[in-house]
Amino acid sequence: MQFVDEARIYVKAGDGGNGVVAFRREAHVPLGGPSGGDGGDGGDLVFAADGQLSTLLDFKYQQHYRAKSGESGRNKDQYGAAGEDLVVRVPVGTLIKDHDTDEVLADMAEDGQREIICRGGKGGRGNIHFKASTNHAPRQAEPGTPGEQHTLKLELKLLADVGLLGFPNVGKSTFIAAVSRARPKIADYPFTTLTPNLGVVGLGEQRSFVVADIPGLIAGASEGVGLGHRFLRHVERTKVLLHVLEVSSEPGRDPGTDFDTLNRELERYDLALAARRQIVALNKVDLPDVAAALPEWTQAFERRGIELWPISAATHGGVKAVLEALWAALRA
Repeated sequence: MQFVDEARIYVKAGDGGNGVVAFRREAHVPLGGPSGGDGGDGGDLVFAADGQLSTLLDFKYQQHYRAKSGESGRNKDQYGAAGEDLVVRVPVGTLIKDHDTDEVLADMAEDGQREIICRGGKGGRGNIHFKASTNHAPRQAEPGTPGEQHTLKLELKLLADVGLLGFPNVGKSTFIAAVSRARPKIADYPFTTLTPNLGVVGLGEQRSFVVADIPGLIAGASEGVGLGHRFLRHVERTKVLLHVLEVSSEPGRDPGTDFDTLNRELERYDLALAARRQIVALNKVDLPDVAAALPEWTQAFERRGIELWPISAATHGGVKAVLEALWAALRA
């Protein structure tokens, strides 16, 4: 299924029904008086968070949503029926924003959460409400009011406890495949991961957490370079970041440089995100050149006051220890 994490839609609540002008016409009832009923209220436009959904794909194909309008009033004091609410289901983690002002109207962060985004119009009063001692036959009624309407921007931010951070090809997808049932696409070329992947990590004793494999970042991501900041939003809700490093053969890259580069991108995107707790792991230590360089980089990060965790996502070496460290950080 295609992953879609942004959408633009138009929504409108139902209009209120009109009140009517009517008079009672019954045999043997002289001067029956006004009998026009009120219009029904328009239906609300309601958004509901649904944990069974994982993408905004549906909104790519349907972009207009309108609740039912209220019925107009009728003769014999009959009120019009209210319009039915329209419930629009979105994935948990969806931000609902006004497209023009960027104002956040709702943050659908919990499964089952419901928010009224557009309120239906009020039904107009019929002429039964305008009878007075000086006006026994009012020919006055009110129209219904229009329902609220918005052009909305939907943004999906994944709900995960741990976000995987790192350059392309450092082994994040291999890691999430090793620790969960998620099966992301894995290949030896940049940006294999084009969409975020979620996996549930089970540590036994009823301990578990959700980890998100975010597409690899590169220098300039906060300005839109590469896959850009589009995917940085998916780590905004995480509590801990697992920063995965590698010993690269590319010129100008090493674990220390990569660590500083991506943390600068986090700072440029969101200072609060950059301040989030990080566990730092050096991957691929099963390779001879990485194993040989491990002592050097362990000491280099120790001088920064950072513990460097050696792992091999391919062979699962050191993975259990890192998972326990992540669990401890989540509980801290």
